[in-house]
Amino acid sequence: MIVCKFGGTSVASAEQIQKVAGIVKANPSRKIVAVSAPGKRSGDDIKVTDLLIDLADAALNNTDIETKIQTVVSRYKAIADGLNLNNTICEVIANDLRERLQGDKSNTELFVDSLKASGEDNNAKLIATYFNSIGMPARYVSPKEGLVVNDLPERTFALPEAYENLASLKNTEEIIVFPGFFGYTKAGVLRTFDRGGSDITGSILAAAVEAELYENFTDVDCVFSANPKVVNDPVEIKEITYREMRELSYAGFSVFHDEALMPVYKIGVPVNIKNTNNPSAPGTRIVPTRKATGRPVTGISADSGFSTLYVSKYLMNREIGFGRKLLHILEDENISYEHTPSGLDDISVIMRSNQLTPEIEERIMSRVKTELFADDVQMCHGFSMIVIVGEGMRNNTGLAARAATAISKTGANIEMINQGSSEVSLVFGVLEEFENQILQALYGEFFSPVKA
Repeated sequence: MIVCKFGGTSVASAEQIQKVAGIVKANPSRKIVAVSAPGKRSGDDIKVTDLLIDLADAALNNTDIETKIQTVVSRYKAIADGLNLNNTICEVIANDLRERLQGDKSNTELFVDSLKASGEDNNAKLIATYFNSIGMPARYVSPKEGLVVNDLPERTFALPEAYENLASLKNTEEIIVFPGFFGYTKAGVLRTFDRGGSDITGSILAAAVEAELYENFTDVDCVFSANPKVVNDPVEIKEITYREMRELSYAGFSVFHDEALMPVYKIGVPVNIKNTNNPSAPGTRIVPTRKATGRPVTGISADSGFSTLYVSKYLMNREIGFGRKLLHILEDENISYEHTPSGLDDISVIMRSNQLTPEIEERIMSRVKTELFADDVQMCHGFSMIVIVGEGMRNNTGLAARAATAISKTGANIEMINQGSSEVSLVFGVLEEFENQILQALYGEFFSPVKA
């Protein structure tokens, strides 16, 4: 059995959904299809998810929502008309939206999540209807039928019983069309996954049914060794390990969400990233292990939006429990951290800036000063993380020196260096303004024909 996931651009229009049907029909093993909400049809278009957020905001602010409802429904109607479906499915979608708008608004986050999730949910209903209309027996399955997730306030993740519940889908004779992006708590509360949530749903399904392959269809032929918007004509990656992809996805590889690897990684289901618009292209395979290539570096990625909490205290290294106490303060604010480079008398904790507010920052700094008696505490913003990844890095000497030299030629200062014990990644913290220059310099160092 093959589980397929189709992203927003792959299901943005009637023409695209016809391509999806052709891909699914071409291989009888493709029995489970996870779908996103309709994405952009062109560069200046608006995603349905963004229209739904706008609708939710209007409802919360008690402004006119009727026009916004019709804007959302009209997007689905354009798709339904293009697929020669009758208006019944659009009525189902309109009624679903109105029902969600009547939901509990006391928790604004959950209310907005419910509206956002309707994008995937209603698209799955529409696509299942279309499959049946062209003689492809299909069934829409709601996440309510088994995708159980945890409760607030933690970030959303599937509970172990979700995999047990969804395992029965492997016995299907019909094509299962499953909406991505969300699940339900045991109490029946809808919660959405983080960005790229449909990737996560597809991965959960693939792991649950122990699929032979998880195909992730998007709008590019493959994964590239660097961002093609920054680097001209980067090398294509034909095969990459789970670990390499995890590191690259963490730092800006938007083709595949890093959390989506966990379910399939645990049981060894290979992933194939493919292009809906060019399905014959081999794509990029994500596998447990791969053969060595001539390059120590597989890919280079960069992501901005990081902040650093800097703490200095004389003889910090002699104080038992200092790091635990510092991280406990962050835990109390529901903040996760990315890296903790340290010295004898100082430590930096690097975190995503979107977790912070001025009030949270003030509380953290105040507690570090008063509870840990720190000599100096600073919160600095505007950092990017540049990540160099490759299984071949473990057996390659001088790589860090080559990278540092390439960065120095841009005139940028390295604010932080971190290498994990696995030695398959090397992370440099730099100021955001130098991100693209550094990415280009590192690509030239490790991927130019002379250096290969």
